[in-house]
Amino acid sequence: MREGAGSDPGELPDDLTAAEAGMWQAFRNGSAYDLSSGDTVVDDPHGGQPWGESRTVRARIVAWLLLDGPPALPGRVASLKLAGVQISGSLDLAGGTVVPYVELRRCRFERDVLLPEAHFTTVRLVDCSVPRLEAARVHTEGDLHLPRCRFHHGVRLTDAHIGTDLLLNQAIVHPDRTGRSIAADGMTVGQDLQAELLESHGELSLRSAKVGVSLSLRGARLANPYDRLALNAPQLTVGRSLYLTPAGVGGQALSGATPARGTRVQRFECRGGLRLDDGRFGDAVDLERARFTFTDDQELSLVRVQTPELRFLGERPARGKVILSGARVVNLVDRATAWPGPGNLHMGGFVYENLVPQGPFPLAERLRWVAAATAEYGPEPYERLAAVLRGGGEDEDAREVLLAKQRRRRETLPPAAKLWGYAQDLTVAYGYRPGRAAVWMAVLWAAGSLAFAHAPHPPLSSGGHPPWNPALFALDLLLPVIDLGQAGQWRMSGGWQWGATAMIILGWILATTVAAGATRLLRRG
Repeated sequence: MREGAGSDPGELPDDLTAAEAGMWQAFRNGSAYDLSSGDTVVDDPHGGQPWGESRTVRARIVAWLLLDGPPALPGRVASLKLAGVQISGSLDLAGGTVVPYVELRRCRFERDVLLPEAHFTTVRLVDCSVPRLEAARVHTEGDLHLPRCRFHHGVRLTDAHIGTDLLLNQAIVHPDRTGRSIAADGMTVGQDLQAELLESHGELSLRSAKVGVSLSLRGARLANPYDRLALNAPQLTVGRSLYLTPAGVGGQALSGATPARGTRVQRFECRGGLRLDDGRFGDAVDLERARFTFTDDQELSLVRVQTPELRFLGERPARGKVILSGARVVNLVDRATAWPGPGNLHMGGFVYENLVPQGPFPLAERLRWVAAATAEYGPEPYERLAAVLRGGGEDEDAREVLLAKQRRRRETLPPAAKLWGYAQDLTVAYGYRPGRAAVWMAVLWAAGSLAFAHAPHPPLSSGGHPPWNPALFALDLLLPVIDLGQAGQWRMSGGWQWGATAMIILGWILATTVAAGATRLLRRG
């Protein structure tokens, strides 16, 4: 028999206050126990109005009800449903098994809530004031709801297991002593993790967390400007999508649907670094209209992320870096205004299969995007872009990209090789515009024909030479290897000899660059 109780297991203990006695009876009846005054200012759990003893119950009595409470009245289901109640002392349920349903609305906790390694069915704390929630390795069969709650010294959900949904919509979380607002490393959520319109002051840590369906941070504001990271979530696994997108403000439902016309919209904002390295996302990572405020040493890091679709549609960060090294996506949905400038974008090993630009994104702008990602020349980003364009039937654009690659490479070469590169570019654009060779050949042939028509041309031998033909003579000089029977029959002297030599050199240059371009085209084919 419990201390303070009679022989009847449902009998009220002797030392209960009036508020606790009412809570005890409501628990047995499964009904809500509301001590609100009806004055919205007084009833605000986050305000400074004192509630007094008439609205206060001891945490020890709450724990007694949840861990070893009296049986329900006949035909009822025991549950703890409190509203407008102040709980004094620390609510300690560590390691316990709580069978009754728990729902606390607009309640005020004077001290920390301790739930490590506790087992629940479903727990709902709605619009409550909590100094700190300590719930490492907590296990719920159903939901854990914490919407509109305020946590003054952080939340710990390390290695927690949430059977269905975790809700943190409109919660406000301040940091603990280590600077973390929410520490949820290794947490598993069976279905959705919704943290829409969340305010996080400190580091939100989701390292190695697993979310069965979707993770929504729509309209959330993450602030950790004086440390490295505001969202630290490497090796995060999400069954479907991660939403870092706007949310409608003012409605009761935060379903994730597109806000209705006229609804005030709040963007996702991140003041501090964001890390999603090695993340796996089943459908998409959506950054629609996301706003990032970084210092020079902070970054949006998507290193080795894998997802079918990356929607890179946020605002261009004024400072800091965007890192996509080793990431693999199928569809890259982006807009030109979202990407940072040179030196702040890194894409080494970034693989994407399709480009789906939103709004104008001309090829010249796309080439600047690649150049911004390669402070030092590297062929890979150019070759990836060319392959994607060619796969989409944009062969001409693909050739322009590969030409830009050669021009960028030329700047890294020694002077002699650089001059040869300029010659290839001027004549046949490194083989990507082979029609230029014919134009140059025609121009040089015409010029040579006109010039040599006025040149003195004594024959090398007195007999056996063909008739003089300045057009054939010029063509014989321009075409290496091929002998038209003119160049070796006539003697040029003075400036005409230098002109003939120049024609021969230009012919070899044209032939060599055409051969190099043809080899490059065949190798690509």
